Amino acid sequence: MLALLPADLRVIADAAYDSKDLREWLGQRGSRIVIPNRKNRKKPYPFDGVTYKRRNVVERTFCRLKDFRRLATRYDRLDETFISTLCIAAALAYFLK
Repeated sequence: MLALLPADLRVIADAAYDSKDLREWLGQRGSRIVIPNRKNRKKPYPFDGVTYKRRNVVERTFCRLKDFRRLATRYDRLDETFISTLCIAAALAYFLK
């Protein structure tokens, strides 16, 4: 899935994705890596802690969208219908904060 995204993006993930192979592959692509180190890593890699702390905004947004049962259970079979439902849910979630 990461191969489909533009290479010059920031890749933000939690410590479960801290692997040497993934970091090397992302580095070769030119992506900026924001993945904290696991506790048992002997040579820690630097990462932007401020950017990492802001990823909770994205996680809360997905959690808010999953409140809409139709999205969480993927009732819609067609991609167009699912995207339409997603847009309506996002608009409602924004205005009903």
